[in-house]
Amino acid sequence: YKLENQQLTASNGLFLDQLTLGERVDSPDATSLPVNLAIALLRNNRGEIDINLPISGSLDDPQFSLGGVIVKVIVNLFVKAVTSPFALLGSMFGDGEELSTLAFAPGQTQIDAAAGKKLEALARALNDRSALKLDITGHADPETDREGLKRFAIEQAMQREKLADLRKQGKDAETTSIEPAEYPAYLARVYKAAKFPKPRNFIGLQKELPVEEMEKLLLTHLPASDADLGQLARVRAEQVQAWLLEQGKVAPGQIFLVPPKSGKASGQGGRVEFSLR
Repeated sequence: YKLENQQLTASNGLFLDQLTLGERVDSPDATSLPVNLAIALLRNNRGEIDINLPISGSLDDPQFSLGGVIVKVIVNLFVKAVTSPFALLGSMFGDGEELSTLAFAPGQTQIDAAAGKKLEALARALNDRSALKLDITGHADPETDREGLKRFAIEQAMQREKLADLRKQGKDAETTSIEPAEYPAYLARVYKAAKFPKPRNFIGLQKELPVEEMEKLLLTHLPASDADLGQLARVRAEQVQAWLLEQGKVAPGQIFLVPPKSGKASGQGGRVEFSLR
């Protein structure tokens, strides 16, 4: 505790061991907060709640009460726990980043380094708070993900063309990537094989087009249905679930998949969202 010019600044350590709730009591002073969720967020697997409570106030204030200030701080902590649980978990187990969503590149399902870092923090939280249950919902954005799916399909088709070339050369390869210098040639092969009407010259032969025009026509004509978007959202959620189970070592009984969502463009892009219960 520090007292200077009637200003009090204090840091309090609050340690509660084996806190349990009794039966609900009807009282005008009873809180309406979902206290069980707040306690599940704050209590570790050993049944301990260990938090720092910094407080401050002026002793010149006739309404100042140290006990009242501490109660207010505790209530504010509970409010934060139930209204912004992923911000709280991010401050406790990560680097302060909010953990309620994971972003995905358009049309993609791979978990990148930034998403992996978030999942590491979330896994630590779930492993230390086994009472928490996590719902996982995959989302697909009809605007960004539809084009992303088409670009991914073009990339895969080019890779299949290159793998076929490698095998003809006697090289055993399961995966490959397209180098920038190879891109125009393999794109032209994918464009030629695609089944849609293509511009032709005056004698009826298929025109040779610049890379940009071939890409534009492929993106216009390749299919990417609502069912494809739903599958994309589902796979994203399943990838996150698998990561938490296999790499995060989270108990299966703590993780649940919610039916995926794809609908109107949200401006948030493709993502996975989490909720706690």
